[in-house]
Order: sequence, then C-alpha cells, then structure tokens
Amino acid sequence: MTLINESKTATTDAPILDILAERWSPRSYTAELIDEAKLASALEAARWSPSAGNSQPWRFIVARRGSVAFEKISAHLMGFNQAWAPTASVLLVGLVKEIRDREGNVSPTGVYDLGQAMAHLSVQAHHDGLHVHQMTGFVKDELAAAFELPADTQPFVVAAIGTVGSPDDLDEVLAERERAPRERLPLSEIALVNE
Repeated sequence: MTLINESKTATTDAPILDILAERWSPRSYTAELIDEAKLASALEAARWSPSAGNSQPWRFIVARRGSVAFEKISAHLMGFNQAWAPTASVLLVGLVKEIRDREGNVSPTGVYDLGQAMAHLSVQAHHDGLHVHQMTGFVKDELAAAFELPADTQPFVVAAIGTVGSPDDLDEVLAERERAPRERLPLSEIALVNE
C-alpha cells in the first residue's frame, strides 16, 4: 500500500511550524476505527479556540462510520464527495449557532469563529496522527432537516476525519488529485498591502 506522507509537506517561502507545513487534506482513509482519545483532543482544541466576545457560536455533529448520523451526513454529500468521504472514520458537521447582542442584532462573526474552531481542530488532529478534509459540497438545507436543527443553527462545513490511506484505493481521477503536489498562491498575491 502506498501512503503519502512527507511528500505532502509544503515548500514554504518562510519558516512555519512543522505541523502546519505537514497538514494536508486527503481523500483516502483507512478502514480503522477512530482513536477516541485523539478525536476528543481535536474537539477540545476546537472548544478552546477564540471567538468574538467569547460567544463560542460553533456546534458540531460528530458521526462515526456505521452510525445512523454518519449515514445521514453521507446521504447529503454532493458530487465526488460521495465517492471518497464515507471512507473516513468520522464525518463531522460544523454548525454556526446564531448569536445575538443585547439589541437583538445577529453577530456577523459566527462563520469566522467556526472557521477558527475548525482550524484548531484540524491542527490538533494532525498533530495526533489524524487527517481532516473539510468540504462545503453538501446540501445544507436537507442536512439541517435530517437532523431537525433549530432555525438558529445552520450547517456550514462537513469534515472527514480519520487515518490517511492509500491513493490506490481511489478512482483514477481522485488518485491523481491525491498524488498531486500541494499548491498555494504566492504571498505577493495575497498580501494586498505589505508595507
């Protein structure tokens, strides 16, 4: 079995932490069950991420392969996500709970705060030998209805979590994407002002 590991380490223009350079989002996972202690640590990292006014608007649906919740999430994935994501040990839905201020206005930072929680979760998971692949290719309204979510709590992202597998287990198109080198825009294109 061919596993990808060091070959996915980012070639950076400036030094960054190894854990950040090595983190990547696979589409192939092994059949092994999730290590519950590692999953708990990833969720704990998300719990302790920063949020505007300490509002903590993130909520999660954590579904292990073989559970009814896992099947519900799988059924609402779109496109090629249906082909690879159900091989992960866990499918996690990142939800944004509407937070209102004293005047009743909805805080505009919920999605940003969820993003920070997901980033913390993915870095902790990678540190512990798990891999996370986040995706937005799912039918949000149908997934919300499947879990009977309240109107103030909406799904924003689904993450596949597990132990990285072999690209040989994927179809040809996905295997090619899995083996491709990682790419990012240069800093000169994303730092619009850098005085």
